[in-house]
Amino acid sequence: MATVGRALLIIALCVALYGVVASIYGARRDKPQWVASGRRAVYVVAALCSGAFAILELAFLRSDFSFATVASHSSTTTPTFYKAAAAWSSQEGSLLLWVWLLSMWSSLVLFLTRRHLRRVAPYATAVLLGFAAFFAALLVFLETPFGVLAAVPAEGNGLNPLLRHPSMMIHPPMLYSGYTLFAIPFAFAIGALVTRQVGAADWIKSTRRFALAAWFFLGVGILLGARWSYAELGWGGYWAWDPVENASLLPWLTGTAFIHSIMIQEKRGMLKIWNVSLVLATGVLSIMGTFLVRSGILDSIHAFGASTLGVPFVILIAIMIAGSIGLVVWRREALRSENRLDSLLSREAIFLANNLVLVAMAFVVFWGTFWPLIAEALTGDRRALGPPWFDRYTVPLALMLVLLSGIGPVIAWRKATASNARRNFVVPLGAAIGTGVVLAVLGAAQRPLAFGMFICGAFVVASVGQEFWRGIGVRRTMTGEKPPAALVSLVARNRRRYGGYLVHVGMAVLFVGVAASTAFNDARDVRLDVGQSVTVGDDVFTYDEATSRISTTSDGRLEKISFGSVMTVKRDGETISTLRPERSYFPSRDTTLGPVGRFFEGEATSEVGLQAGLRGDLWAAMTPDKQSLMPQIEEGDRVFAAAAGKLPGAVEARLLGEALRGIAGRYIADPPPATFRLITSPLVTWIWLGAIIVFLGGLIAIWPGQRDAQRRTAKARLAARVAKDLGGPKDLGGPARGPQAVSATGPAPGGDAQR
Repeated sequence: MATVGRALLIIALCVALYGVVASIYGARRDKPQWVASGRRAVYVVAALCSGAFAILELAFLRSDFSFATVASHSSTTTPTFYKAAAAWSSQEGSLLLWVWLLSMWSSLVLFLTRRHLRRVAPYATAVLLGFAAFFAALLVFLETPFGVLAAVPAEGNGLNPLLRHPSMMIHPPMLYSGYTLFAIPFAFAIGALVTRQVGAADWIKSTRRFALAAWFFLGVGILLGARWSYAELGWGGYWAWDPVENASLLPWLTGTAFIHSIMIQEKRGMLKIWNVSLVLATGVLSIMGTFLVRSGILDSIHAFGASTLGVPFVILIAIMIAGSIGLVVWRREALRSENRLDSLLSREAIFLANNLVLVAMAFVVFWGTFWPLIAEALTGDRRALGPPWFDRYTVPLALMLVLLSGIGPVIAWRKATASNARRNFVVPLGAAIGTGVVLAVLGAAQRPLAFGMFICGAFVVASVGQEFWRGIGVRRTMTGEKPPAALVSLVARNRRRYGGYLVHVGMAVLFVGVAASTAFNDARDVRLDVGQSVTVGDDVFTYDEATSRISTTSDGRLEKISFGSVMTVKRDGETISTLRPERSYFPSRDTTLGPVGRFFEGEATSEVGLQAGLRGDLWAAMTPDKQSLMPQIEEGDRVFAAAAGKLPGAVEARLLGEALRGIAGRYIADPPPATFRLITSPLVTWIWLGAIIVFLGGLIAIWPGQRDAQRRTAKARLAARVAKDLGGPKDLGGPARGPQAVSATGPAPGGDAQR
């Protein structure tokens, strides 16, 4: 099967290269049949990559250790649930997942636009197939997932224990979906620049939902990674400004700016250079994020480590940057704005300010992430910038961003009048001021930046709430519907607008949670014996008892040994929670270690004790002191070494289990001190609730409405009538010619519902 998988990738590479040539040749020579052939090449690549990925997944699920990738990233003791995810825990498997997702999304967009954008689509097809060819070449020549071992091991190395978390099943696919989906507007922007179609908004309308979907999936991936960090890594936070974390945030920021600013181009014909530059930058940053995970040039817990992929990625990124700049400069005349900004007190101005803040945040994150390389190039000394440096610049920018997200929905287009401003801003300002007064009385003003974020958050919620209230009132007046029905009808008739409003509310809630949990949390690192207590904030944590357990697989084999604790948390003398943090140790595959000692020298994971609530979280992680157990561990290794080769395998396994259970029992009977990290953090749950609101709003904005379906149906009928009346060619895959260009210049599927 490995040979079949590798053959599928080789064929996919050849088909992708053919598709690039066919698409460009067909577009340049005005040969629709070649353009259609290039488009079909994308479908073929998707089918071939699907087959290759299925073969790799099947190998993981079957624990086929003849595959080198399976042997190094899975084992028979890995639960089936995680064997499926182990495929993308490897360098090779993640690259295959990337190209598979790219081919699937590319197939979808090209199928949906097969009768539209007939001048732009061939070049977009060539770009998308170029990406597919690049990643297929990496899989064929540098990092093959179908390498085989001459001697098949009886057992694999196993999945990294840190990745045994439910979010890891969907975190990488979500991130890669975001990265690959952003390649679609990038490709169509290249096509629009090449064909000088930048003035028409068709390519934006046809790819806007893909940009929204990319924003959605990438955002979900980022939040899942934050949740994994909070629950699994044992350091107590959810964002560490790690290079790979930052790499995923960069295209999300510029993509968010693009999604906002295209509204101005659609409404007023403005910001064309800005918009095309944003979408091109987002595509480049998506590839750069993929590059950082795989190159090993920056240290990160999320990266795969050093590899041979750095040079090919640098070449690709250089080509993308140079090509993007060259095309924008070449088409600068066609990118001139049709109108100018009428007033600084207008929705256009607020959207532009919003864009500038987002781009400024992206620049800060980019500079801080790559500073170690910049510093090394300038001084020869590699120095990293820590979270305080990032916070110094991103927190004020986040304040501005939240405030602007509350102003944008209520300010008028073109120019706001004094009466309009009074009508729209009295309620939000009143809510913000009232919130500030209440929080100041409660002492929140001691943290000025967090205090400012709370006020801005209240302003956003009131601003958006006012818009929903007014819209529901209008619907009730027109239709006589009850408020719930009026709300549903209001959102259904304009999903994009009201979905966007929900996103603004969710971001405000999320940032309030971030501000509260970072400014008002209390944390202690302390070493405790059983029975000892420590005060953290207003709560008293008591180490009541030690625990231990040995986990086995479904067939009875030893999987890990865990040492934990039971902690009681009291406030004002009353018990409010019981936390059970523990640390688990997985056996090392190093055969030079003793059969007992190897269980304590392999990978280790922290299972945090967490009590989450709307008011705040109680969080605990522990690290047991293994030194007191070392004499017993060393004695066990000596006994097994003396009996090596003298005992049947089954007997040796049973005795090993008894030895480990004895150590676990000793830990409970005479527990050593343990080091705890204890945190009380307010409003952390608001981060996850805000994220849910954000993604609910995103889904509403992406979801096609009834008017979209009606518009597509009417447009298809019009195109069919025009083609029939004019007797034009039946193949609609080539460039538009003559009157048939009607279908390329009319409203695209998924058009703006906010007109």
